[in-house]
Amino acid sequence: MIIDLSTLNGLDKQHYLQHVIAPRPICFASTVNRDGVVNLSPFSFFNLFSTNPPVVIFSPSRRVRNNTIKHTLENVWEVPEVAINIVDYAMVQQTSLASCEYERGINEFQKAGFTMQPSSIIKPPMVKESKAKMECRVLEVKTLGSEGGAGNLVICEVLLLHLDDSILDANKRVDQKKISHVARLGGNWYCKVDEQNLFEVPKPNVQLGIGVDALPASVKNSSILSGNDLGILANVTSIPQKDAAFRDDYQELLKAKTPVSTAVELLHLYAKKMIVEGAVDKAWQIALAADSLL
Repeated sequence: MIIDLSTLNGLDKQHYLQHVIAPRPICFASTVNRDGVVNLSPFSFFNLFSTNPPVVIFSPSRRVRNNTIKHTLENVWEVPEVAINIVDYAMVQQTSLASCEYERGINEFQKAGFTMQPSSIIKPPMVKESKAKMECRVLEVKTLGSEGGAGNLVICEVLLLHLDDSILDANKRVDQKKISHVARLGGNWYCKVDEQNLFEVPKPNVQLGIGVDALPASVKNSSILSGNDLGILANVTSIPQKDAAFRDDYQELLKAKTPVSTAVELLHLYAKKMIVEGAVDKAWQIALAADSLL
């Protein structure tokens, strides 16, 4: 299916884009107006765009159904400061409650059951229950349109970062496994980030990986190895040398009277298992053994 977005109404555009552009981190933004009235609201159009200077952007879009703007946007026009509180799983239901369209003057901290924590250098308070929060100065608000669904980019410089000790390791670095991030998907869907679904992807930060195009043909054209498998094998600086001293139970496959094509497939299955277990060096030796059969 190919969709021409220019033919869709605002609600349909929102449906497709918010479902496929996901997961999105949540900016739980606390702001005040010129009279000091506090507002607290979540936004999933949010991300980090620069580390030096430290700049994050979130977008309180115009409401699709009636083209009205949100109190958060009005507030940052009046007082260009915002406390951005990161949402974890322990507070996601309360955060959702704070998204209700309460009348101006209603304190969402109280409605959602959160505690106001005074900021150090900005006027808006922080959410005490959040384990990571940022005190920010609003540098610019860039309006993207005047129709319902149009974004308003609130470009923020992070001045202070508050981190709870519970998400830090012994070296005072953030431990990704301890944060329990949540993120927005489409509709009512969210996702939770925890140890069960975290995984690492090693990056060749200094030296270049050889690339999938440089893999042996038998590996590159394997019906067993997936694109992810090939990406892992191709993330080496050169094709490893075949180790004549390397011995493993795959040797039995080579001794058996097995058709070459079947032996290669069995070896690739074994290599795939080694990749899953993180034994990439071993997977390479098995892949090279399979290649030598052809």
